[in-house]
Amino acid sequence: MSLSLDDVKRIAGLARIEIDEPEARTTQAELNTIFGLIAAMQAVDTATVAPMAHAQEVYQRLRVDAVDEIDRHAAFQSVAPAVENGLYLVPKVIE
Repeated sequence: MSLSLDDVKRIAGLARIEIDEPEARTTQAELNTIFGLIAAMQAVDTATVAPMAHAQEVYQRLRVDAVDEIDRHAAFQSVAPAVENGLYLVPKVIE
């Protein structure tokens, strides 16, 4: 696929970009180069290539899922103004 000069001017108009003739020709050449690269990449047979989540083989190091803090639930609730059945009671703010 290649763009004509009229296509470039139409796209610039749709994007509300003011473009003059020399700039339109430069943009046309750049866009056609990009479309050529896309066509070359689409021509490559990728049927035997497995999909990848990332371009590099990277792994996230995970820490051991273990509790490393002491239970301070009772200490926190001992200073709360109102507690019932292990839950904090708060004033009603919405009627």
